[in-house]
Amino acid sequence: MTQSDNKHADSNAPVGVFDSGIGGLSVVQHLREHLPNETFLYVADSGYAPYGERSNQELIDRSIKITDFFLNQGIKALVIACNTATAAAVSTLRQRYPDLIIIGMEPGIKPAAARSESKIVGILATRSTLQSEKFIQLSQQLSSATQTQFIPQACVGLVNQIEQGNLDSPSILDLLRQYVPPLLAQGVDTLVLGCTHYPFVVPQIQTVIHEYFANNHLGQARKIHLIDTGEAVARRLRSLLQEHKALADKPAPGQLTRLRAWTTGNVETLKLALNFSKLNHQDQLILSADI
Repeated sequence: MTQSDNKHADSNAPVGVFDSGIGGLSVVQHLREHLPNETFLYVADSGYAPYGERSNQELIDRSIKITDFFLNQGIKALVIACNTATAAAVSTLRQRYPDLIIIGMEPGIKPAAARSESKIVGILATRSTLQSEKFIQLSQQLSSATQTQFIPQACVGLVNQIEQGNLDSPSILDLLRQYVPPLLAQGVDTLVLGCTHYPFVVPQIQTVIHEYFANNHLGQARKIHLIDTGEAVARRLRSLLQEHKALADKPAPGQLTRLRAWTTGNVETLKLALNFSKLNHQDQLILSADI
């Protein structure tokens, strides 16, 4: 996670959160749990998804446009709820907006190394995240320091399928059957969910894990730990808001809408995602955006 300074934040101001699509709502779940009095603005940049297939410059340009959109809404902090966008753009955003609290996502390989008993960790992520200089350096450093083997697996096509909003789609299971078993076959006991879309398909991942052990007659499935960094991001944001005396101790006066969400894609898909992310409450507003 990364952040920049914010010296004059208004505690009643909202927090902006964005992702390439609906995946960042998995982070918003944790944010609302840990920060119940905050108002959140969310942009699902589905019109430009998947970010994993975009160049670094495209991701920087999109991140700047979305941040400017949020600043016009008066945000006090920004959460980049996307591993790929963080790797590509967080340094640029920190330089461009030095007075804004900025927190980015990184694959949870440090907690994964601490959790793993076999010291073999699988990392499910987009190709862009796995090829980023930031990830490569971090994984090499941690591998040396903890004697942990990190096995990356690019999950091509998975974000696209999740973006369709049908989590029960056979296509999602088909993709997971391609990506997860090869990691299990190499002795992995911990899987990093290195994309914010992936927590939404944890039940499907668990299904594939159980299938693997049953199909290979390996008896009772060994415990496979799944690492989701959304909760750590929420704790970090709370800490920074407290540090800068910007934490809301009660809902903003007159603020009836606690979650305002925009999408550059299909509004109905965002509504569906809010349903399965358990964020579908009356205190929200969903809008289309041309950003």
